[in-house]
Amino acid sequence: MNAVEIKDLYKSYENGKIKALNGIDLTIKEGEFVSIIGPSGSGKSTLLNMLGALDSPDSGVIKVAGKDLTSDKKLNQFRAEKIGFIFQLHNLIPNVSARENIEIPMYTQKISSSDMKERALKLLEDVGLPDKADILPNKLSGGERQRVAIARALANSPSIILADEPTGSLDSKTSSKILKQLIDLHEDKNVTLIIVTHDMNVAKLSDKVIEVLDGEIISPYENNSLINNKINV
Repeated sequence: MNAVEIKDLYKSYENGKIKALNGIDLTIKEGEFVSIIGPSGSGKSTLLNMLGALDSPDSGVIKVAGKDLTSDKKLNQFRAEKIGFIFQLHNLIPNVSARENIEIPMYTQKISSSDMKERALKLLEDVGLPDKADILPNKLSGGERQRVAIARALANSPSIILADEPTGSLDSKTSSKILKQLIDLHEDKNVTLIIVTHDMNVAKLSDKVIEVLDGEIISPYENNSLINNKINV
C-alpha cells in the first residue's frame, strides 16, 4: 500500500514567476525511509509542505495516507492524526516545558490531562531525556531540543514523519544520535519516514532517494550503487 501518491503536481509563487514544483510525480510506499535531496531553492521544502498539508498546489493530485489533500480543505484533524513534523530549528514553544511542548499535539484528541502527561513522559524517556520534562527549551542543548521535537512529532502516533533538515544545525556526533533515533523509530513502528536533507551520508541510509532540481524530480534512486557512487564522488 502507498503512503504517498502524487501526480502532475505544480506550485508557483509571485503570480507564476517562481515555479517551485513543475509537474512532480511521486509514489512512496508505506513504511519506506525516503530522502529528498537537491540544492537550495530546488523545491524540496515546498514538496515536504505539500505532503504535510501545510501548503496547497496550483494543480495536480496529492494523496497522503489515503486522503486526497487536493479535494479536502479541512485538514487540521488529518495533520494532527497522521503527520508528525520535525523542523530544522525544532519550533518549540519557548515559555513552556519540554513535557508541555510534547503534549500540544494531543490537545485535538480526546485524552485526559493525566494520560497526556503520562504519554509525554514516556516519549521523553524514549528519546533519552527522562530528566528534562520540566525544563524550558532555552535550557536545553541543540540536540536535546531536537529530541524533544522528535518526541512531539510522535505524540499522536503518526503514520508518516516529515523531517526538514532535522540534523542540519547540529554537530556531527549529535546528528548521528538524532538520525539513529529516527531510523530506529521508523524500523520499530514501521513509520514512513521522509527527510529533506543536504547530507548525503543521511541519504545513503534511506530506502529511496529523490533528487529534486528546479522543481522537478530528476533522479529517483532505489538505495543502490547509483546513489552510493554519487556520494563517493
